[in-house]
Amino acid sequence: MGGTVTQPFELPDFYTPYPARLNPHLEHAREHTSKWARGMGMLEGSGIWEQRDLDDHDYALLCSYAHPDCDSDALDLVTDWYVWVFFFDDHFLETFKRTRDRAGGKAYLDRLPAFMPMDLSDGFPEPTNPVEAGLADLWARTVPSMSVDWRARFRRNTEHLLNESDWEIANMNIQRIPNPVEYIEMRRKVGGAPWSAGLIEYAANAEVPAAIAESRPLRVLRETFSDAVHLRNDLFSYERETQDEGELSNGVLVLEKFLDLGTQEAAEAVNDMLTSRLHQFENTALTELQPLFAKHAVAPDEIARVLAYVKGLQDWQSGGHEWHMRSSRYMNKRAVLGTEGSRFSVLPIGLGTSAADLRRTLDLPNVLRSFTHVPYQQVGPLPLPDFYLPFTPRLSPHLGSARAHSTQWARSMGYLNAVPGVPDSGVWDEHKIKSYDLALCSAGLGPDSTPEALDLSADWLIWGTYADDWFPLAFCHPANPVGARACVEDLARYMPLDAPDAAPVPTTALQRGLADLWARTAGPMPLPARQGFRASVMAMLESWIWEVDNVALHRIPDPIDYIEMRRLTFGSGLTMNLMRFSHGRGVPAAVFESGPMKALENAVSDYGYLINDFFSYQKEIQFEGEIHNAILVVQNFLNCDLPHAAAVVNDLMTSRMQQIEHLIAHELPVIFDDFGLDAVQRAELAEYVEDLRNWITGIYVWHRGIGRYQESELEYQPASHHRRQATTPPGVRLPLVPGPTGLGTSAARLPTLTR
Repeated sequence: MGGTVTQPFELPDFYTPYPARLNPHLEHAREHTSKWARGMGMLEGSGIWEQRDLDDHDYALLCSYAHPDCDSDALDLVTDWYVWVFFFDDHFLETFKRTRDRAGGKAYLDRLPAFMPMDLSDGFPEPTNPVEAGLADLWARTVPSMSVDWRARFRRNTEHLLNESDWEIANMNIQRIPNPVEYIEMRRKVGGAPWSAGLIEYAANAEVPAAIAESRPLRVLRETFSDAVHLRNDLFSYERETQDEGELSNGVLVLEKFLDLGTQEAAEAVNDMLTSRLHQFENTALTELQPLFAKHAVAPDEIARVLAYVKGLQDWQSGGHEWHMRSSRYMNKRAVLGTEGSRFSVLPIGLGTSAADLRRTLDLPNVLRSFTHVPYQQVGPLPLPDFYLPFTPRLSPHLGSARAHSTQWARSMGYLNAVPGVPDSGVWDEHKIKSYDLALCSAGLGPDSTPEALDLSADWLIWGTYADDWFPLAFCHPANPVGARACVEDLARYMPLDAPDAAPVPTTALQRGLADLWARTAGPMPLPARQGFRASVMAMLESWIWEVDNVALHRIPDPIDYIEMRRLTFGSGLTMNLMRFSHGRGVPAAVFESGPMKALENAVSDYGYLINDFFSYQKEIQFEGEIHNAILVVQNFLNCDLPHAAAVVNDLMTSRMQQIEHLIAHELPVIFDDFGLDAVQRAELAEYVEDLRNWITGIYVWHRGIGRYQESELEYQPASHHRRQATTPPGVRLPLVPGPTGLGTSAARLPTLTR
C-alpha cells in the first residue's frame, strides 16, 4: 500500500447526472496544441511553463471530454483557446499577482482588447508577449465563422475574464475575502465559464440566436453552467490556490469564513451549492425554453441550435468533472478512478462511469425538499435582528403634502374602491393606503427632493406596491403563467418610447396609473434614459412572471436564482434608474456599467430587499402561502431551523453592507481615476452614492414606521377576498370554500382572472 496522502479535505460525493464521453481526436489535439504553444512562446523560455507542465495539465484531455462530438479542426482550435487562457492565468499570477503590481497589471490588461477587433481587416498590434501573440492568432482563426453578435458577446466575456483579475489583486493586497454573493458574481467574470459557454457555441455549431441570447432562460443556463463549473473547480483547486498561490477567491474559503465552518464542512456546503445550480439548470431547460421559443417565434433550425447548445453545456459539465479527477493541476489524489486495494467493484469504474452511481445522479432528498413546502404554516412574528446599518436616516420636509397627494392620486386611479368591470381595482381601501404610508418611504428615499419629485416618487411606489399586491391574487392561486404574461405584455403598451404621452386609452386601474406615471416621468428624459427606465419597469413586471412560474411548480427557488431575481421583483432598478437620471447626466454611461458600480448597486439592492424579507416573513409565509422569501429559501437550502436561517440572512446583510462600505471607500475612487472624471462628474457621482445610502435608510425607516407587516393588520388572503365577494367586479372567479386557517390548507384557492 502507498503512503498516506494528506489533503485539506475529502472530496465530496458530486452530483454527476451525465456520463462523460471522450472525443476520438484526442491524440491529434495533444500533438497540435503542443506545437502551437511552443510556436507562441509559451513553453521553454517563457518563465511560466515547460513542456512537462503542458503535458501534465493535459488541456487536450479537458477539451476532448468537454467537446466529445466536434471534429478534429474544431477540437484543435478550442484546445488552443484553453491553453491560452490557462497560460494567461499563470502568466498574470507570476507577473502581477505575486508582486501585487496593480498598475503593471492594468497596463497589461488594457492592451489585450486591441487583439480582438470586430473586423479582422482592422488588423492587430505587434505582440509583445505570448499572451498577446496567442490571442491574435486565435481570434483570427475563430471569428470568420461566427456572427458579429457572437463576436461582441465573446469579446465581452473575454474582457471580463481578463480585466476582473485586477479585482483579485486588489483583494489579495488587503487580504480581503469576499462575501458569498459578491464571490459568485465576480467568479463568473474572472473564472471564465461564460467564456467557455461561448466556445461551446463554436464547437457545437450551435450559435444562439441574437434575439434570445440575453433572455432570462439563456442567461440562467449560462450562469448556472458557469457557477457549477467554478464551484467544482474551487473544490479541486482549493489546496493549490490557498497553499501555493495565496489566493482568496475560492468558494470553500469564502464559506469557511462566512458560515464559520471547518474546511470539510465548507467543502460539503460548496458541493451542495454546486448541486443546486445544476438542478436550476435542469429546471430552466425543461420549463422555460419552450415558452421562450413560442414568445419569440423561434424557427425550427434555431431551436435545434439552442438545444444543441444546452447539450454542449451538459457535455462540458460532465467532461470538466472527469478532467478534474485526472489532471495533475488539481487536488484529486483520492479521486475514485479505480480501486487501490481490490480489483472488484459492484459499480462500474473508469472513464465516464461516474453517472452509474445512483446516489450521485438522483439527489432525491434535496430535490424533493424544494417541492414539498407546506404553505400557510403558523410561524408567528419573526424576531428582528440588530441590523448593521451605519447610515443616518433623513426625511423630506415635504412628507405631509406628499401624503395628501399620494392618497388622492391612489383614489383617482381606482385603487381604493372596487369598480364594476375593472378587475384590478379595489385591492386596497382607505385604511390600507394610510397604514402603508408609501409617501413615508418616498420621503426617506429622497430627503432632498423637490415637492414635485417627491410626489412622483410616492406615486410610483403606490403603483408598484399595488400591482405587486394584485398580481399574486390574479395569477398565483391557482397559478396562471399564461395570464401573467399576457398582463405584462399589455402593460408594456402604456410605456411608448417615441411619444410618452401617447399611450392607448386605459381601461383598467393599473393601465391608468402606469400611463399617467409614464407621461410624467419619461417625457423629460432623453431617449436613452427613457429606454433604460422602461427596461427597468419591464424587468420588474417580467420577474413577477418568474414568481408565478415557481408557484405553478410549487418550487422554492435556488438561493442564487432567488437573490438575482429578487432585485427585480423588489423594483430596485426602477427607483435606482430614477436616481441615476437625476444625478448622472454628465457622467459617462460606462462608469455606471463598470464592475464596482454594478457591485455597489447590487449590494444596496440586496440589503434593501432583505430588510423587506425580515419584516414581511410572517405576512408572506403564514398569511399568503408565499415561497419567495430569503429566510425560507435559506431554510430549505441548508435544511435548518428558522432561527439559524434568520441568522444566516442577517449575516449576509451585514457582509453586503460591509462590501458597500469597502466599495465606496476603496474601489469607486480607483474607477473615477481610471475614467479620468473631472470635479463636476465626481460631485454628481458623490450625490448618487448618497442617494443609494438614502435608499437603504428610507426603506428601513418605512418598514419600521408602518402597519403593513404588523400581525394585527394581517389577514389570510383567500379569506379576505372571500369576504369581499359581494363587491367583486365581473371577470373574477372566487373560491367556494372559506379561506385557510392554518397548516395543511394549501388546497384553498384565491381569485383568478377568467380570460
